Amino acid sequence: PAGATMGSLGRCLARSLPRGQPGLSPPGPRCYGSAPPALQEKTLVVAKPDAVQRRLLGDIIQRFERRGFKLVAMKLLQVDRRLVDQHYEQLRLKPFYPALVTYMTSGPVVAMVWEGYNVVRCTRAMVGDSSAVGTIRGDLSVHITRNVVHASDSVETAQREIGFWFQQDELVAWDSRDRDNIYG
Repeated sequence: PAGATMGSLGRCLARSLPRGQPGLSPPGPRCYGSAPPALQEKTLVVAKPDAVQRRLLGDIIQRFERRGFKLVAMKLLQVDRRLVDQHYEQLRLKPFYPALVTYMTSGPVVAMVWEGYNVVRCTRAMVGDSSAVGTIRGDLSVHITRNVVHASDSVETAQREIGFWFQQDELVAWDSRDRDNIYG
């Protein structure tokens, strides 16, 4: 966001840079994934048709795994108009909406649910925008209308969006062995 300071978002972003690349690396809390249950939240990430077509899924998934977030659901699907309308309901009256529908239904997508401490805010920082070097969109997208991924913008939105894309029984509860190393 414009005018953002180096708070937790900046620290999350700095740690989302691929290893070996220069970038910010201030001290502070990390955005680890396998937090104790009381600290966990979930977020939706959708790799859009351009990400699937350009075979970028491995890079996208690797960034979340390196962050320590836990993958609890994932599926490849061809999105229909009904799901696009449900997911992007707040954009229906925008002039670009018909192009968005065409884009989102143009090929398969991969929907994922990631879990971890502060996962929504850290994911938004990792995704960034198309001009932010070191972010998923900044590194991988080629145009603002082909921005590779969607990420939920709040915990409340994530809960609602996950319900559009997944049935409750499709979310897998599992224990990550790194929790004790991270949280003690």
